[in-house]
Amino acid sequence: MKSFADEDLERDPETADPVQSESDASTRSRVSREILQHGPSTANELARRLGLTPAAVRRHLTVLLSLGHLTSREQRVYGHRGRGRPAKVFALTDAGRGVFYQAYDDLAIDALGYLREVAGEDSVRNFAERFAAGIGDRFDAVRGEYQVPVQALVEALTVEGFVASLQPIASGVQLCQYHCPVAHVAAEFPELCEAETREFSRLLDSHVQRLATIAHGDGVCTTHIPRPVERTVQLTDERKAV
Repeated sequence: MKSFADEDLERDPETADPVQSESDASTRSRVSREILQHGPSTANELARRLGLTPAAVRRHLTVLLSLGHLTSREQRVYGHRGRGRPAKVFALTDAGRGVFYQAYDDLAIDALGYLREVAGEDSVRNFAERFAAGIGDRFDAVRGEYQVPVQALVEALTVEGFVASLQPIASGVQLCQYHCPVAHVAAEFPELCEAETREFSRLLDSHVQRLATIAHGDGVCTTHIPRPVERTVQLTDERKAV
């Protein structure tokens, strides 16, 4: 029995139906964007969200794997594990995310390099602070729509193209950004990531810790936001007496 990979390798692009080829490319783009927006996913999860059959999704996943746009690993199973092998989880590689990047990265890197050369290190840091302040402006615009500040931050980041979500953990939440429009630039100028982290801390009035960044080769930008500490007022003996 032939696998999807065998079928794709045997298909001759010169004789393929151009209409079908364009449709396939469009569907693969939808699959990639779905993973970009929701993070690593199984074929069944993608099929459900896209309204496709799992078999159709797996065919497109095979092509994206062969192009180097995706990587796969076995899904982690917590608790009792059923029969059979765990499902595979598919995640975008740097090349896969690169399809969504803007084409001005090289120009931005050259411009910041020139700025550093003629105006010094502080000029780059100042620029990074100004860039991060844009997230703060968006946060302020949507803050009134959310009861919890971090939810407003998720919305602000997503609108700015960072595709963010929250993952609850025992000590608080992890803010996950599945896309970074400036990842290639930030890889050369980490001041951008540093300024963004400081802006998160300011907006949330909390110490936050950056755990991973796409710019440094990680699959997702991850920031730990600790659970607020409950502060209790200790009554002095004098107050107790009153």
